Amino acid sequence: MPDVDLWEFERKYHEQGMTAVCGCDEAGAGPLAGPVYAAAVVLPLGADIPGLNDSKKLTEKKREKLFPMIKEVAIAWAVARVEAEEIDATDILSARMKAMQLAIDALEIKADFALIDGNRDRGKSASITTPHELIVKGDGRSASIAAASVLAKVSRDHCCMDEMARAYPQYQFEQHKGYGTKLHYDLLRQYGPSPIHRRSFLKNL
Repeated sequence: MPDVDLWEFERKYHEQGMTAVCGCDEAGAGPLAGPVYAAAVVLPLGADIPGLNDSKKLTEKKREKLFPMIKEVAIAWAVARVEAEEIDATDILSARMKAMQLAIDALEIKADFALIDGNRDRGKSASITTPHELIVKGDGRSASIAAASVLAKVSRDHCCMDEMARAYPQYQFEQHKGYGTKLHYDLLRQYGPSPIHRRSFLKNL
């Protein structure tokens, strides 16, 4: 990405003595079904990962190529998820915060600081407890957050295409990844919601 220093935030905290600064992002806040995923990644400062960018700006092919590369280069990485049932029992913001904190907690090396994508760090029932900075559009401004966005997105896509598609083939999760497409709504009207659908998201069925 031209004119963007992807290491600005990581460098700032390294200079303050932080040794394990992780980037954290989530994927799957909007779909009608399945878990919300989050990833946390600690990268070596200045690591060269060609093509790294916000996962939403990358093609599926590029994300799939970056996925193993990020895991190989990272000092530590972790992926976590919060299930649809818990999203319904709490709310999606709380579920997102919980998933991100779970991912941070699962890192093999304890993160002493976290760079969090977005402008929210707490929901009604969960919050980010690791010392952190919120970075709006962070997946395009921080290498660590960009890496986390790719791991979270690809992990969730794999869940949709494998686990969810196998368990509930009639919903064709491999096609729409749980998002509210016309196909998905048509199938919901035909079959009704499955156990992994987020009931709280299906108000207009």
